[in-house]
Amino acid sequence: QHATMDVGKLIAIIGDEDTITGFLLAGVGHRTADATNFLIVKADTKLVEVEEAFTKFSQRDDVGIILITQHVANDIRHVLKDYNQTIPTVLEIPSKEHPYDPEQDYIMQRVNMFLGGQG
Repeated sequence: QHATMDVGKLIAIIGDEDTITGFLLAGVGHRTADATNFLIVKADTKLVEVEEAFTKFSQRDDVGIILITQHVANDIRHVLKDYNQTIPTVLEIPSKEHPYDPEQDYIMQRVNMFLGGQG
């Protein structure tokens, strides 16, 4: 009898420095010679860098969930609206400076639409 165990998938994170630091301190960070599973978005981070990071994370086989702070998600909403994969799952989270607003979360909008609410 030989049992094999699948290695768990990573959580990728895109957000502000405080949010990323919290997740890294909790042990979510992963770094190889080629890549990391996080992107710290600062005031001078170019929008294309955020879009590219999201695209790379969404195409990686070792990523199961992409956490993105809602204020950053709003900046790449055009990319998120076209994203239709189940895995990795994209979850929008609040940050210290920006509280969570379910009205802006496209997943919550979809859930509301499926449940017959206004969308």
